[in-house]
Amino acid sequence: MSKRPVPRYDFKEFGAAIKAARTGRRESRKKVCDEMFISPHYLANIENKGQHPSLQIFFELMLRYNILSGVR
Repeated sequence: MSKRPVPRYDFKEFGAAIKAARTGRRESRKKVCDEMFISPHYLANIENKGQHPSLQIFFELMLRYNILSGVR
């Protein structure tokens, strides 16, 4: 059986919202990464390139910055 064809979701809008919320709170990338136990490179790729985060990290970032209601 072949995989169901599903277009890959573009996370760039979420990444931009995360970065805007983080910088709005004046939190450094290092501070956030230290608290979440992720690498700064990983967070930078999420924020700047729209890298797909793990589901756990995605939810933690959405909750941390209360983003889900503002992104389409």
